[in-house]
Amino acid sequence: SLPVLCLPLQFLQQTSAALFESPGASIFNCHLHRNQPWQGAAEVESNKPTSLLRALGPWFATAVVVGNVIGSGIFLKPGNIAAEGGQFTLILGVWILGGVLCFLGALCLAELAIMYPHAGGLYVYLRKAYGRPVAFLFGWTECGIRVPGSIAALSVAFVDKLLLALGASLGTLGQVCAVSAVILVLVWVNIVGVLWGGRLQLATTIVKVALLLLVALSPLLLLPWAESGTVNLENYSTVVQPRSSLLASQLGAVLLAVMWAYNGWHGLLPLAEEVREPARNIPRALFIGIGMLVFLYLATNLAYHSTLTMDEMAQAGDDAAVEMLRKLMGPVGGTVMATVIMCSIFGAITTNMLQAPRVTFAMGRDGSFFRSLSQIHETYRTPAVAIVVTAILSIAMIVGVAAAKYAVHDVSVDPSSEVLMDRVVWSLQEDTIFDLLTNFVVFAASMFYALGILAVIVLRWRAPNQERPYRTHGYPLVPIAFLTVYAWFLYRIYADKPLEARTGLLIIACGLPFYWGYQRWNAQRDHRREG
Repeated sequence: SLPVLCLPLQFLQQTSAALFESPGASIFNCHLHRNQPWQGAAEVESNKPTSLLRALGPWFATAVVVGNVIGSGIFLKPGNIAAEGGQFTLILGVWILGGVLCFLGALCLAELAIMYPHAGGLYVYLRKAYGRPVAFLFGWTECGIRVPGSIAALSVAFVDKLLLALGASLGTLGQVCAVSAVILVLVWVNIVGVLWGGRLQLATTIVKVALLLLVALSPLLLLPWAESGTVNLENYSTVVQPRSSLLASQLGAVLLAVMWAYNGWHGLLPLAEEVREPARNIPRALFIGIGMLVFLYLATNLAYHSTLTMDEMAQAGDDAAVEMLRKLMGPVGGTVMATVIMCSIFGAITTNMLQAPRVTFAMGRDGSFFRSLSQIHETYRTPAVAIVVTAILSIAMIVGVAAAKYAVHDVSVDPSSEVLMDRVVWSLQEDTIFDLLTNFVVFAASMFYALGILAVIVLRWRAPNQERPYRTHGYPLVPIAFLTVYAWFLYRIYADKPLEARTGLLIIACGLPFYWGYQRWNAQRDHRREG
């Protein structure tokens, strides 16, 4: 019989499939399903679709890279970065370091993406290099934690800024409902087709890049109308006392926030099976996209710090971007910036919803997990069940974190306590839902990014004769440099953010019982069929 640990996910995927298969079960049935049957990739007839549609061209691919990254980080993290770093030179240096790391990673993963241009991205590369258990743990973390957590965090930030722009407010229950509605709308768009999702992604990315460029140029564009002293180059030399006195801890904390802002630069890889001419378009999209991101991020940080002192940045916290435009334009500036952030975050949610289900789809297609996750809609050729499962997990995560914060809101704890449970309660009370979700996401994802880069070296050794249309420039120095910095980065997170690190490791480890349980159940099922 199916082990108990697998029951929740089995219920989840059956529920999502039922939304489509039961007549009248939901709005999706009448508008998307059109009473067409579903087909799993492992059990298809010869006339049924078994692969995804190659519909994304080079511009769409570049838009995925840029749009998947530009979201909340560049707007909501700089204030906290100022409090952690304390001085502009250190902060700007870490932003440059983050961009360099993304370039090094792109040089490596482009080789793997073209060797294996299949849905799933890192999941596929890790399976080839280390076997199914490691790949499953990545898929478990990616599909169960990173992407739902990213979608949840971004959706919460989107609703917050929407309410700010409208001058409205909602209670916790109202916010949860509003966030869920945003996610469900994007589920509908992405089930209709990857081309529609790609078009929406391209449109939102163009808007986001234009808005971010305007934010970066705003101190210059508004200088003739701004009050005297509003823009001051001496702000670059102001300092505050960092939260930690150790330089290594300062660098680690700033890099943790910066890597959230850059998080998702590899978001095109799970869509490799749907990119036209992957050998040409994937490397081009990665390098052009990351180059645009580094330029925009550095320009935007120069704008922030030319307008606000380091102390003003640190005091503003998540609202540093809003505070900058408010200082330049008055009260209307806050509303304008909230609208800019809202548009940017919406595009990031769109990209996550576009690429994330492809990993879930890949896990179902190769039999690592429930095969129903690999079902492809006959009409739209999209992994619709995987899309719905991702959405359900995102909504569940939002509800869970909100409930946990409510449960401990009046519990008395000592902030200096070293007891893990006290630190958890304190974190739930003091950190926003956004910060709680993003910190867990970055640590869990970073471990598998490092394993993905190491896979370049492993596969050069294990499969030396494999055709490689593109080979990593600067090999082996490029992957070694990336891995050296990331090893230090992971150590610093573990030392300075033990709650996030240990929780991330625990979540990853919990995937092993699910993997073994499913494999055992699957073997027993096959045995019963043969008997």
